[in-house]
Amino acid sequence: MKVLAIAALALALSGTAARAADPRYPNWPCTQAKVPEISLAAVWAGPALDDAETRWKNDTKITALVARLSARKTPIDEAEKLVKDFLAASSADKTTNAKLLFAGLFETLNAQRSQVMNGLERVSRKQREAADKIREEAIQLQALQSATPRDEAKVEALSNELIWKTRIFEDRNKVVRFVCEVPTAIDQRLFALGRVIQQEME
Repeated sequence: MKVLAIAALALALSGTAARAADPRYPNWPCTQAKVPEISLAAVWAGPALDDAETRWKNDTKITALVARLSARKTPIDEAEKLVKDFLAASSADKTTNAKLLFAGLFETLNAQRSQVMNGLERVSRKQREAADKIREEAIQLQALQSATPRDEAKVEALSNELIWKTRIFEDRNKVVRFVCEVPTAIDQRLFALGRVIQQEME
């Protein structure tokens, strides 16, 4: 890889890492708008949760079910069936159990979402630092290549290091793009399960 190509790529990477879709969240790396928290009103049109928001943790059946429903490895159709089966067996306590279940899902999935988003912003900060370092080293390499006499060993060593760092940067960017989809998937899971819970209450 020629030095000018490396320098151009480094400058492009640095610019990409520095841009933010929303100036309020300079470290947010995703094209999707950052919504820090899911609002209860956006996903729940059922009765007021009242003390269910704190009581759900005291019910071992609810906490176990919430853990299973919240896991991304649990397919959504399987999760919906688990909700229906649980509430069908609740008989007289159906409304109470439905509220407890949704309160648990709301808290747990919101926490998952925050964890993923905080992780994305940490990686974004590191990527910006990495892009700046690549740019600095590309400029150093250009100076080494222009020097007289030229130290071929240093030129080759720095070229190889730049290629390696650029590859790592690109790989991390691909992972970030993939992880950017996770908060949306969590939103969709909460909305879908909330809808099933409300339907089963009717």
